Order: sequence, then C-alpha cells, then structure tokens
Amino acid sequence: MHVYIYDDYLNKSKYNRAINKLEIRLTDLGLNGKIIRLGGIKNIRGTIQHEIKLGAKTIVAVGNNQTVNKIIGAIIDTEIYSDFQKKTLLGLIPIGDDNSIAASFGIKNVDEACNILLARRIEKIDLGLVGQYYFLNHASIQSLGTQIAIDDYTLEISERGEVKIINLLSDTKEKIKSNPHDGKLDVLIKTRKKDESIITVKKLTITNPQEKLIVDDVVEINTPVEVGIMKDKVSVIVGKNRLFE
Repeated sequence: MHVYIYDDYLNKSKYNRAINKLEIRLTDLGLNGKIIRLGGIKNIRGTIQHEIKLGAKTIVAVGNNQTVNKIIGAIIDTEIYSDFQKKTLLGLIPIGDDNSIAASFGIKNVDEACNILLARRIEKIDLGLVGQYYFLNHASIQSLGTQIAIDDYTLEISERGEVKIINLLSDTKEKIKSNPHDGKLDVLIKTRKKDESIITVKKLTITNPQEKLIVDDVVEINTPVEVGIMKDKVSVIVGKNRLFE
C-alpha cells in the first residue's frame, strides 16, 4: 500500500495544476493510495508511524527536501524501535524548488517520479546522522572558525569557505565521487582561495560557536555536534539516472 505525504506548502493555489496532474497520472498507472496532507497535523512522526504499523509498504514524500526530512526519521525510527520491523520503502515526488535529494535519486519531475514509482527500482543506501537528526545528502557549515575533530586529532579552519559533509551527491559539478553504500562520509573543505581538501571518515565532531550546521539545506543545528553514518539504513525507490552506482 502506498501512502502519499503532501507537504503543507502544496495547499497554495499555484500548485493546484501540478497536484491535479500528479493524481491523474497515479490513477492511470494504478498507483492510487492514501493521501495525508501535513497542514494542521502536529504529530507528523506519529501519524506516519501509525500508517506503517497499519501496513504501508511505501511512504512517498510529495514536496521537497524539507518534506523528506520530515518523513525519514519516522520511517527509520519505526523500523528500529517497533516490533513490526517492516521494510518500508521511501519514494519521492518533487514539486516546487529545493529538490536536490530527488535529483540525487534521478527524479526530475512529476512524470518521471510516477514512472519511477511504477518501475520500483530499489537501492538501500547509507543515512547520515547529526545528533538525533538524519540526512540523505549532506550537512554543511561555514568554514571560518570551524573545528573538525576526528579520532585523536583536531583540524581548525582559519579561512572563509564551506565545510560539506557528504553522504550522497546532489550536484554533478562536485569534483568528488561520493558512495552512499560504503558506510563512510566524505568531508569536503572549500576555502575562498579555491583550496579543496577531502577527508573520508565514519565519524567526526563539528564545532563552531558562531555558525550552525545545516542538514540537507533544511534543519539548523547548534554545535558542537557529532556526525556519523548508518550503513544501508534506508531503502529508496530510485531512477536509472541517479547520481550514484
């Protein structure tokens, strides 16, 4: 059974046409399912976990990166802590802006997303963990004043730029081949002098009292905070043009 989670911003009239097109296409493909609109729902996690316990096999995030961020924790925590231990799949239907996660999975628009759901090509990938928050793509922070602690050494950055902790690439322009199956994170350090450094780790601690760590371009987290990886933790329905093998 498919459960479609519509983000609350889709209630705006400018998205009516896209939603109508989506629902017609899903009906044509026989992919009908239950629709849950997040507007007005206070306990999002509880609502999604209830559907999983009722037998939902595929939870589909209809929206953007923020929608996925709202949903992923509910799916993972249900699998870890409940007695049901269901192998719930995550599907994505991108509508609007800020859809780099969908792009990583080779999903560019509504039509592609529906066809990809039907084809049901499944990849089990790693999941980043920042404190109690999960991320699929990356976490980032401004580099000046940032300290990166790895095992028994600490790196402090004294130049402006960006530190990006990557699990899954969202941009083909990056000069890095990140592998979301290897149980490791790639730390990419870029400075204004155009210097680049790449470190591959399983765990690190980020500290910067002046800046926040931003998770999947959605959630801002105070530091210091530990960042780690959970290997092969989430099963996602992906397209053949995904940005990873």
